[in-house]
Amino acid sequence: MQSSSSSSSPSSNNGDKIVYFGVININEHGKNIGAIDIWRSLITKKILCEEKRLGILDITDDIGMPRINDKEIWVVAVNKHRKGKDRWKLIKITNEDKMEFTDTDDETKISVNVENSRIVDPEWWSFLVSEHINKSVEITKEIAPK
Repeated sequence: MQSSSSSSSPSSNNGDKIVYFGVININEHGKNIGAIDIWRSLITKKILCEEKRLGILDITDDIGMPRINDKEIWVVAVNKHRKGKDRWKLIKITNEDKMEFTDTDDETKISVNVENSRIVDPEWWSFLVSEHINKSVEITKEIAPK
C-alpha cells in the first residue's frame, strides 16, 4: 500500500494545486456503468484520472491521486466481447509497439499492440481520455479514432 503525504507531493513544493477538471461517463446500451473522474494540475496542466465502476465499493490499494510519467497518457481500454462493469479499464499507455496492463480482475495480465497511442488488438480497443472530457461515451461499439 502506498501513501502520499503533502511533503512528498510535487504540487506542495511549487504552489501547484490539483483541481477537479471533469468527468467521462461510460455507458453501455444507454445505461451508465461507470465514470472517469478527471483532475488537472493548475501549473503543469497534467491530467490525473480515477476510475469509478458502478457497483464497486472496494477501496484501492493506492492512496492519493494516481500519477503518470511524462511519456504516458490516460486511455480507457474496452474489451470487445464482455458486457457490464468488467468490460472497461482506465490504463496508462505509451507509444510503444506492445504493452501490458492488468485486467479488471486485478490479476490477469493483458498484452496488446499499440499504434498512435491506441490499442490495436482483436480483443480490446481504446479511447483517449483527453478527447472525451465532460462527455458520455457509449462503449457498445468501437469508437473510430479522430
